[in-house]
Amino acid sequence: MKSCKLIALVVLASSLIAVGANAASALQLQSDSQAALERLYSDNPKARDLGQKAYAILIFPTVVKFGVVMVGGQRGDGVLWENGQVAGYYNTTSASYGPQIGGQSFSYALFFMTKKDLKGLNKSGGFDLGGAPSLVVANKGVSGSASLYSLEGIKAFIFGQQGLMAGLGLQGTKISQYTPSN
Repeated sequence: MKSCKLIALVVLASSLIAVGANAASALQLQSDSQAALERLYSDNPKARDLGQKAYAILIFPTVVKFGVVMVGGQRGDGVLWENGQVAGYYNTTSASYGPQIGGQSFSYALFFMTKKDLKGLNKSGGFDLGGAPSLVVANKGVSGSASLYSLEGIKAFIFGQQGLMAGLGLQGTKISQYTPSN
């Protein structure tokens, strides 16, 4: 059993490194995030209305998630938009523990409704969604239609899921600022 866990951990670490090694350039990431946000808006008009009211939007156009035996992880890069301008680049990394198998990719967007909500992201040096009590995100794959849930003034949507993933476990997610290549 220990060797299975070790193999799963090696696969997890290798996959996260491989995804990070293929990080997009700043221009590609901007283009991909705008396209993903437009897909969300076309699928969910309420998201467009929310986007017009948001102080800032952090969009992750492609997040890759996978699970093997008792460990899993996910990783993606995104762009923070404030007043229609790029305000920063962020990556999201998660690790999970518990029975799981499969892989999927998806997009997600965080709508920061006030300047105070956004300060929490920038001040923390690594926003930890796993440590955010009662944050629930919309998941079209589970609910059948993208709904909206929130923590304080932060609204979250998950959309564009592809692949097959099954699991039950604990997950922590960290969002950190970074500088992409030009």
